[in-house]
Amino acid sequence: MSERKIYHFGKQWKRSGGCGELSAGDEGKRVTLAGWVKKVREFGDLTFVDLWDRSGLVQLTAEVGKPGMHRIFRSLKSEDVVAVTGKVTKRPADMINSRMATGEIEVEVDDAEIFSRSKVPPFNVTDKGKVNDDLRLRYRYLDLRRDSMQANLRLRHDLSICVRNFLSGENFLEIETPMLVRRTPEGARDYLVPSRLQPGKFYALPQSPQLYKQILMVSGCDRYFQLARCLRDEDLRADRQPEHTQIDIEMSFISEDDIFDIAERLMKRIFSEVMGIELQIPFPRMEYDEVMSRYGSDKPDLRFGLEIIDCTDIFRDSGFGAFASEIETGGVARGISFEKGASFSNSQIKKLEKTVKGYGAKGLAWLKIEEGAISSPVEKYISDTEKKELIDLFGIPAKGSSLLLLVAGAKNTVEKAVGQLRVDLGTAYLTEGNREFNFLWVNRFPLFVRSDGGSWEPAHHIFSMPLEDDIGLLEKDPGGIRGHLYDLVCNGVELGSGSIRIHDRELQERLFSVIGIGREESERKFGFLLEAFEYGAPPHGGIAVGVDRLSMILCGESSIRDFIAFPKTQSATSLMEGAPSEVEDELLRELHIEVIKGNDREE
Repeated sequence: MSERKIYHFGKQWKRSGGCGELSAGDEGKRVTLAGWVKKVREFGDLTFVDLWDRSGLVQLTAEVGKPGMHRIFRSLKSEDVVAVTGKVTKRPADMINSRMATGEIEVEVDDAEIFSRSKVPPFNVTDKGKVNDDLRLRYRYLDLRRDSMQANLRLRHDLSICVRNFLSGENFLEIETPMLVRRTPEGARDYLVPSRLQPGKFYALPQSPQLYKQILMVSGCDRYFQLARCLRDEDLRADRQPEHTQIDIEMSFISEDDIFDIAERLMKRIFSEVMGIELQIPFPRMEYDEVMSRYGSDKPDLRFGLEIIDCTDIFRDSGFGAFASEIETGGVARGISFEKGASFSNSQIKKLEKTVKGYGAKGLAWLKIEEGAISSPVEKYISDTEKKELIDLFGIPAKGSSLLLLVAGAKNTVEKAVGQLRVDLGTAYLTEGNREFNFLWVNRFPLFVRSDGGSWEPAHHIFSMPLEDDIGLLEKDPGGIRGHLYDLVCNGVELGSGSIRIHDRELQERLFSVIGIGREESERKFGFLLEAFEYGAPPHGGIAVGVDRLSMILCGESSIRDFIAFPKTQSATSLMEGAPSEVEDELLRELHIEVIKGNDREE
């Protein structure tokens, strides 16, 4: 049988099913399969081909007495695309492959066609071996053929179906909101789209559907959801991409408890249906001030303890001047006890010191306790009474061993520095192989924070409702106002964020004024929302849970990039198709845009 090129998939090759769907129960059936060649193996007169499609892998053999089939089989290379027809047979007992779903059978092929040949791939298209990330993204269509990536795409699909089914069953409506929107400040930079029909004007791509879902609440659509695409022009990291998808939810006539309930039951359903894992709900809750004090982070990983202990009072009048002076000027002293650190070398401890200095701390004080004996560079400055108080406060047993790591300074600096120590030590030494999922609600965040320039800016977004008891502080002490703000955290990752929204125009304008947006500017930027509030706006609130991050957590991974079909690099480029790219001058003229290049820019 000679090879010929096939330009269409005719009736002769109508697939009877997927490669991975066959089993011993199909013995004797004639099947037609199509897919990609994974591997070709020759054993004397026999040739075996592993054929793959989205459903899985099956072994093919050339039927005895068909020399033409053997020639075709031996001409195949990895990633060639073929179709075959043959009979399902059971493998001999000594050739059963228990590691393959189809390992009990094979297909004896008596006809085949080669649809296309593949060049030699730039990397081995399997999960074996490590491939450079840029190479994977350059040839993403090959990377997506790997079993792990196919599994990730299936998981994401299952997750999306589960979300839609659950929320539809809870009487939510799935409603799409615009992708070309008015630019409104929401924290990150917008991606702008020039208008050809309105010269000099621009759309923005949505950072979130925030204002539209609030408008939907005013419209009477009291339970809305959307698997919303959101785009933000911000610096990238492992859990952040220029575009992401979120489970976007908004509800009317509800409280925080209602949001927590629907989100918890949604998580329970997803983990059960997608992963076969049964979560315990309700999730614990903790206010922002407490979580920062105990863990030094508003997204703590609760798979390990290492709680931060306040030891300010011990050093308040201490002879350890470096700490006492910080406390005298309003600072605090806090630390953690790390049992495994008792065996740390000086070089390991120096790395920890570098970590806290990177977060603004002046230094790191440490005491190594080994079977009750203490050694430390600062030991001579700490009295015996203070040492005993520290051992008691941190709960180190008699004759126990641990490493005390202590930092003193301004409260915010100390919280962040010790919090990062906690994360680094816990991640490196305490979470390996841990497949627990520790959820936590963090709520009552500050509504406003100081910008680098000293002005007030919203901690989350400016449409969040202040706690009723704190509204009186709006014009007096914005920094003291807590909001009906909440985050859903799992294993140190912020999975979702939301708030109860403002539905009163006057109150919304008061919040605008705190961040320097006066009446004229608020009318120009948000007039459509403020006007809607004057036509009967219900109390409402919502939450958005990141699909990419949730997929990452479900699989125990640390990067969202493997759960997005076509992600960007760290510099927000797409290596496969070369985006972003330059465009023709003619198109720029149509859009009334002039690009200032290199040396043409004003200094």
